[in-house]
Amino acid sequence: MAEPGRPVRSQGVAGTWPVGRAAPAGGFAPAGFGVWPASVATLREWARAEAGPGRLLPWVPVAFGGGIALYFAADHEPVPWVVVATAAVLALGAVLLRRSRLFAPAIVIAAVAAGFATATWKTARIAHIVLAKPLYSVSLSGFVEARDIRERTDRFVLRVSAMEAQRSDVKLERVRLSVRKGTAPEVGSFVQLKARLLPPISPVRPGSYDFSRDMFFQGIGASGFVMGAITASVPPDAGGLRLRYAAFMQGLRDAIDARIRSTLEGDNRAIATALLTGRRDAISTPVNDAMFISGLGHVLSISGYHMAVVAGVVFFAVRALLALIPGLAAGFAIKKWSAAAALAAAAFYLLLSGAEVATQRSFFMTAVVLIAVMVDRRAITFRTLAVAALIVLAVAPEALVHPSFQMSFVATLGLVALVQIGMPNLLASPDHSTTARIALWGGREIAMLLLASLIAGLATTPYAAFHFHRVTPYGVLANLGAMPVVSALVMPAGLLGLLAAPFGLDGVFWWLMGIGIDWMVAVSRWVAALPGAVGRIPAFGIAPLIAASLGIIVMGLLRTPLRLSGALVLLVAILWGLSVRQPDILIAGDGASVAVRGGDGRLHVIRASKDGFLLREWLAADADPRDAANASLASGVSCDESGCVAPLADGRLVALSLRIDALADDCSRAALVVTARPAPPDCAAMVVDRSRLASQGALALTQNGEGFSVQVVRARGASRPWLPAGAGEGDFDGSLAPKTAVPRNRDATPSEADLQADD
Repeated sequence: MAEPGRPVRSQGVAGTWPVGRAAPAGGFAPAGFGVWPASVATLREWARAEAGPGRLLPWVPVAFGGGIALYFAADHEPVPWVVVATAAVLALGAVLLRRSRLFAPAIVIAAVAAGFATATWKTARIAHIVLAKPLYSVSLSGFVEARDIRERTDRFVLRVSAMEAQRSDVKLERVRLSVRKGTAPEVGSFVQLKARLLPPISPVRPGSYDFSRDMFFQGIGASGFVMGAITASVPPDAGGLRLRYAAFMQGLRDAIDARIRSTLEGDNRAIATALLTGRRDAISTPVNDAMFISGLGHVLSISGYHMAVVAGVVFFAVRALLALIPGLAAGFAIKKWSAAAALAAAAFYLLLSGAEVATQRSFFMTAVVLIAVMVDRRAITFRTLAVAALIVLAVAPEALVHPSFQMSFVATLGLVALVQIGMPNLLASPDHSTTARIALWGGREIAMLLLASLIAGLATTPYAAFHFHRVTPYGVLANLGAMPVVSALVMPAGLLGLLAAPFGLDGVFWWLMGIGIDWMVAVSRWVAALPGAVGRIPAFGIAPLIAASLGIIVMGLLRTPLRLSGALVLLVAILWGLSVRQPDILIAGDGASVAVRGGDGRLHVIRASKDGFLLREWLAADADPRDAANASLASGVSCDESGCVAPLADGRLVALSLRIDALADDCSRAALVVTARPAPPDCAAMVVDRSRLASQGALALTQNGEGFSVQVVRARGASRPWLPAGAGEGDFDGSLAPKTAVPRNRDATPSEADLQADD
């Protein structure tokens, strides 16, 4: 019998040992034994939940977009039939594996191949000639397809019927021409003119936005400006149905602008026209800058917000009117009728605003939501977003690399996640009187607006930083102050003005719209003037942006705690982007401008041309607040008629040689010589000359010891339809190194004094 206070033994094991914790034979049981298997089991459980029914569809457009991204990353054009055949085989394989565990990876791989094939096919379908060299006097005749009214100059797109140029037989399909303000011809007219044509603008520095790619997918092969008068003439044919439609829609936009002009003027008129017709180029620079600095720039470009407001106003107005008729409200699905009316209004708004890619994306998203209402499905879901993304990318795969698509869809992803996760809690019934009073006072609506602005702003920050090199610290404040007025007054007044215009009763609605725009502009100016309102971010590569995109997508689409891995990836991307080293020298593609980072850490610019756009881009990418006219940009730069020199931080000189007779002196004194002319082969300095610039385009040089590592716009072997391979000769690598000094034979000619002394 056991003694009192002594442990009781059972089957030879002391009763004080916990059951199931016997030590392994011959050793000590670690305290964390069994934690790892439990963690693995938990991870597997989360992974099974993420791979559950209905969870695969949102990842299909992600994979489809990944395939499009791979296409744009290619060095040269893929072979279309090989790409399409590969995508078809992989799609067939995914279908055959639909009952297998391999179906999920098979469908993702097939979606990647489909995206790659779609982008390849789109490029092959619209392929056209792109101007490679400037043409200084070109005779053109053709139809005017589009027209932009801008603040200082106007611009139009000409569909070329005939083209004649000296010493060139190139034939372009479309060109975009600038003209003096007020002289742009009417859309649909047939004109004859002389113009100076330039190749599409290539990236002004490695990693910057490629405007030539945008122009290629718009079917435009060159840009330029008109020389002399524009003559209207009799067209050789009618121009086609598409041209007549464009002329009709342009006439409708002009009529709306004229009606708005009868009541509003200045920036109010320009903003009202931008909101209704998509023409936003007439907004003055100060107001435009204030809107973007404050975070309200998205209001100026027709996006998902505008489509949602138009469709929402029409939906609720039609439903309210139908509800007034008891017979209709009780016996018919007036909600579906209202959705159909809203869809028709959104389609009209799409056509009125010009049906650009960004507007198409907004319409498709809105249309999917309204169709979901008509077929009794949940409207705001990740499936809705996935279907809209697939439609947009299938119709316009080039939209993937455009900032409007990236920012719009990532903002929508954040808002859908808010609706799915946050809104049920915020819209829960109040359980006590204090919460009830807050809800009645609009607390929930204010909280939702605040959260929506915060989430959309945070989600789009990486893309704003990458494309525009700035962030909006007070974006939430600006949106909270302005967007309720825009949603409740500006847009509804604009829609009522459109409806009342045929009856001549639209003036009061434009006046109301102007009041709301005044408030919006006042908010944007106030926020833009706050300390620290301009958050400048130096340029970083595409890799951190891809990592940030992956992190945001993971946080938005996953539902288990695995979503926290997306936050970790996003944090790594942010630290990565902030740690990117900025180049020490920037060289323009034409060799006419060079920026050198001096001892003060700022860029000092050598300019042989007055390219303000290039300089603004360079300064923005360097997070430099100076403007192009700042005198400090030229500090430390010495110039004469032959060229200029500027010192690097280590004191070595960079020379821009403008004349051939200056090269010998520059080669002997400078560490680096930049010239748009061919450099002599015996130049002792490192050289960037005509051949290298023609082959590689704009350059960014970063000091690496005594030499430089080189980033280029056009990599070796790269050639795309919108950025063809350069005409430069030579095989250039990714570095510049000092040349080894070559011993020279001594000059044997005696001086005259020595000869006289010997005599």
